Amino acid sequence: MKITDEINWNVFDFLIMGGLLLLVGIGINFVNGKKMKNRIFYIVLMVLIFMLIWAELAVGIFESPFAGS
Repeated sequence: MKITDEINWNVFDFLIMGGLLLLVGIGINFVNGKKMKNRIFYIVLMVLIFMLIWAELAVGIFESPFAGS
């Protein structure tokens, strides 16, 4: 927002993104399992869900009421 006027985030946007990053980080730390395949699966699943939520909030790929566009 200091570089360009095209980005217009407010405090709420920063809080939501920070919360999402915090939840994904905590979730990855709590993933445990005896098999490495299971751990990798759950971590990839969490990252994929995070990216879908991020894309929805940013540009509205699913056209929900929460979309940013």
